[in-house]
Amino acid sequence: MSERADKEKDILIPGYTHLQRGQPIRWSHLLLSHAFSFRADLERLSELIPRVSTLPLGCGALAGNPFVVDREFLAKELGFVSVAENSLYGVGDRDFIVEFLMWASLAMTHISRMAEDLIIYSTAEFGFVTLSDAYSTGSSIMPQKKNPDSLELLRGKSGRVFGDMTGFLMTLKGLPSTYNKDLQEDKEPLFDAFDTVSASFKIAEGVIATMEVHADKMQAALTMDVLATDLADYLVRKGIPFRETHHISGRAVALAESRRCQLDDLSVEDYKKLSDKFEDDVRAVFDFEASVERRESIGGTSRKMIERQVQVLRKALAELIPSA
Repeated sequence: MSERADKEKDILIPGYTHLQRGQPIRWSHLLLSHAFSFRADLERLSELIPRVSTLPLGCGALAGNPFVVDREFLAKELGFVSVAENSLYGVGDRDFIVEFLMWASLAMTHISRMAEDLIIYSTAEFGFVTLSDAYSTGSSIMPQKKNPDSLELLRGKSGRVFGDMTGFLMTLKGLPSTYNKDLQEDKEPLFDAFDTVSASFKIAEGVIATMEVHADKMQAALTMDVLATDLADYLVRKGIPFRETHHISGRAVALAESRRCQLDDLSVEDYKKLSDKFEDDVRAVFDFEASVERRESIGGTSRKMIERQVQVLRKALAELIPSA
């Protein structure tokens, strides 16, 4: 995902909040937002492994063993980080499975949210992306349709993994100490979640790698109203507090709406009537590329910050998966 973002950082797109156009961003910025969620998933998984790597062997059925087995030696030989210090705990503990299922549920949440973005962007109303035929299907009755089945299945599989987690927690919550036969129910949700998450990441990777991006449609979706915040920022640079510039910019938006025109169609005189701080250089505000480039602090949408994000992700991947 970060590699594709690096190649497509010239493409601009509206950024959305509440599914309403907000401010212009780079398409890469959106891709990288999902990539950072997946980086966090990878970090959490790497932190989970040593925490749950506790050896139960040698706890016996309940009270430990009477043969002075060197459990620390066993842990070292078998690759465990620690040993269960209490035999009752060691016999009955299944937190390591719950932790993995919780991790899997959060990872699938991130996959599902990415899938939802791409499902919306692949609709005819948006037209920002087109999925490869390998990851979409036709309708059983409407021949013109190309359905994003792969993404819908990813979204649906997240619910399956959530069910694995909550179902097993319900099994655990009422059990008395140590072993009970109910605990045999740990295998199915664990194996199912593992298989589902593994397959889902492979599908998600394929979707991202093969989809077609329509830069022209993204550019066409940018309208001057998404620069209303830039208009307010312009006045902030003139010394007016943002709490005031926000209202002034809002009045400019209302004026443009009343005239059924865009913000850049208003004259400089129109702007001067809204605030005496407006000058001829207000015209420079109405430039989408300049808007994203002004966001040049860490986390922003400027080209420099996109390149920084890509490098941060590449470094994290190299550290977390040295062979990647």
